[in-house]
Amino acid sequence: MAGPDDDQEGRELRPLHPLPRGLVELYGLLAVLIVLIPEWMAGGALASFRDGREGEELPMPTGAWQRLPELRLATMGIAELRRLARSQRVAGYAGLSRDRLTARLLKRLKRSRLQGKSL
Repeated sequence: MAGPDDDQEGRELRPLHPLPRGLVELYGLLAVLIVLIPEWMAGGALASFRDGREGEELPMPTGAWQRLPELRLATMGIAELRRLARSQRVAGYAGLSRDRLTARLLKRLKRSRLQGKSL
């Protein structure tokens, strides 16, 4: 049975030739021009947007955000959704995926909204 070393015994290994120094420097220059400079430009643009803005990090909730439970649930993390499910007494909430949990909470919230309760 042939092993991995048997294949290399019959062949002669060629020495590797390094790339010319000028070519390596050219690749380095191209890397700076293609990758780093656009990164610096994008970072500067994002920083200028942040500096020119006044007020809160997130906009204040609008009336639609307060009225529509879909929007409120979309902004919640999974831990918040599970806390809400616990308070709404949704059975089996801990094992549900985010999508299924959101759907069950929407049903529950719409039903309780029709009965006059709110989030």
